[in-house]
Amino acid sequence: MISKEEKYKKIYQDNYSKVARLCMGYTGGNETLAKDLTQDTFIKVWQHLDSFRNESGIGTWIFRICVNTCLAEIRKERKSPKSIQIENVQLADSASNSTNREDMLLQLYQCINKLTSTNKAIILLELEGLPQIEISEIIGIKHEAIRTRIHRIKTQLTKCANNE
Repeated sequence: MISKEEKYKKIYQDNYSKVARLCMGYTGGNETLAKDLTQDTFIKVWQHLDSFRNESGIGTWIFRICVNTCLAEIRKERKSPKSIQIENVQLADSASNSTNREDMLLQLYQCINKLTSTNKAIILLELEGLPQIEISEIIGIKHEAIRTRIHRIKTQLTKCANNE
């Protein structure tokens, strides 16, 4: 029988990059906050690993923890006074071609950040490549509704990215 530490290490290795990308989407590209949320997610995974009941896949369970952790942070941020932040898009004009992809990602994260929390969770999980049926389990919305929402969200993001 494998130990809790070995099981956790495997879970961490298999899911870290996916959770980190999901957190990046929730934070609008704020790497520091995304790393903190990723760490918080894996702390919760460790704390509750013994109580995982295998009612869903381990990845689904971890994404649910991640989504809840990110949503809790968003709620906390809304209650605290906003600090002034430099808009990353303004930096795009002076950026070199080598950072063009990074600028596009930042713009995408900013557009995703404008979505409702549920739609943000849906599109980030979709971008992560999760099957839509699994997304419906994580979010708690019927599969057919997820398919419709993903189409609408993609349309909304395309308009945002093209400044329409």
